[in-house]
Amino acid sequence: MTKIFETPLYPYTRQADQNAAQPVRRKVVIIGAGPVGLAAAIDLAQQGIEAIIVDENDKVSFGSRAICFAKRPLEILDRLGCGEPMVDKGVVWNLGKVFFDERQVYEFNLLPEEGHRRPAFINLQQYYFEEYLVNRARELQQQGAPIEIRGGNKLIKIDDKGDHVDLTIDTPEGPYQLEADWVIACDGASSPTRQMMGLDFVGRIFEDNFLIADVIMDAPFPTERWFWFDPPFNKGQSALLHKQPDGVWRIDLQLGWDINKEEEKKPENVIPRLKAMLGDDVNFELEWVSIYTFQCRRMENFRHGRVLFAGDSAHQVSPFGARGANSGLQDTDNLCWKLKLVMDGKAPESLLDSYDDERVYGADENILNSSRSTDFITPKSDMSRLLRDAVLDLSEHYEFARPLVNSGRLSVPCTYDQSELNSEDKLDGPTRSRPGSPCADAPLGEGFLLDQLGDQFTLLTINADAPNELDVDGIKIKRLALSSADDTSNAIKERYLGNAQQAVYLIRPDQHVAARHDTFDQTYFTNALRRAIGKSV
Repeated sequence: MTKIFETPLYPYTRQADQNAAQPVRRKVVIIGAGPVGLAAAIDLAQQGIEAIIVDENDKVSFGSRAICFAKRPLEILDRLGCGEPMVDKGVVWNLGKVFFDERQVYEFNLLPEEGHRRPAFINLQQYYFEEYLVNRARELQQQGAPIEIRGGNKLIKIDDKGDHVDLTIDTPEGPYQLEADWVIACDGASSPTRQMMGLDFVGRIFEDNFLIADVIMDAPFPTERWFWFDPPFNKGQSALLHKQPDGVWRIDLQLGWDINKEEEKKPENVIPRLKAMLGDDVNFELEWVSIYTFQCRRMENFRHGRVLFAGDSAHQVSPFGARGANSGLQDTDNLCWKLKLVMDGKAPESLLDSYDDERVYGADENILNSSRSTDFITPKSDMSRLLRDAVLDLSEHYEFARPLVNSGRLSVPCTYDQSELNSEDKLDGPTRSRPGSPCADAPLGEGFLLDQLGDQFTLLTINADAPNELDVDGIKIKRLALSSADDTSNAIKERYLGNAQQAVYLIRPDQHVAARHDTFDQTYFTNALRRAIGKSV
């Protein structure tokens, strides 16, 4: 069977834009057809905004690459219309085990509380992830949505003119010119867009390398995340094992700093390492091998005029913790509704600066957690290693030590505590649903809360009166009215009321809380909406 990453999904075809006497102006051009670029295009197209993706490739990525997708990004994908196939194909996991030398020191369970539609994590190869996003884009295209993927189209020049961006796109038939009102650069860690604009990363590159091997095998290992510190098969280093669909397993082996990367990737050197780990009686086949270096870096700013950076082109973290692709999807979730309001003339262009503020904050949170994980996994001194090993020894017998063990703090959604878009908190409610936080899911009848919120401003009322619809500066706010009678699982009370008897929440289109109050106050929520779209109050 031909593998999906070997089959062109969006082969090069000549576009009418290439025949135009003058450059054609497009609304939004997205550079890069990876998960982040595809998600951005789908989000914009669902809102009626033209999105053109250009990518020099014509197929999905080779190798599993990003494999671990957290609950919040899965909820975002539900809103984009493609969460179901991801979860259906993915391997759902909740349990993780930590080993030190030859012994298991403890295990942890990531199973979320009851009453969520999506699991804590799934494992899914990136090529499937991209395929399902491409399928969704094609579906929207067939429905008449303004979305297009142009394979074999390579950006070779970019120039921000202030009121638009000039692009030069190379193709198998030669280059052509294109104009864009806005550009979203999602072209990966080595981002040519970033390099052409003379921009760079700031942050740390850690002196360590890891071998990634995707291995096809029929093995008796359970569906769990296994992490080893100083295992007998990789002494003085670390290792990680994850299960993926189709009998593919992800293995990460720490190699150290002073290595020959090309030599280490050769099968004759990889296979003995894997046999030492798996045993001679396990038959396996290599699907993909790569080597990566720990990096925790970001651009100083994600917005540069009319060019906006998202995903790995804007920030990089070490892969332990699943914070790369997951944070990239949260980038586009934050950006697209703001870009829509600006393009419709309903919000000032300065609203896009809040994308920079909020997602830089999110990137810094990820970098902090990822750096701490890296420092724990790869101690930089004998004393650091001694302390780490002592923590691991203690964790086997004492629960207090287990939170100190850091094999990669796993991705959690970002709460924008510092955002200027938040209004003052007027409810003595649960901390988890304070302004800036992402809405927690909860069961509602036969469905779930997040499905009801959708992708527009919503006034969520619980045991409280309010108008069924508001219009503030041309922006319509729908009301979702709930009562304690709807809360058969008690999840709404626990997640949104706390000790309060009633509550009113203003929810942004990205399902983050903008404001909350114990009653409906017209002035308060009008000002909260204006603040949430970047207008002065």
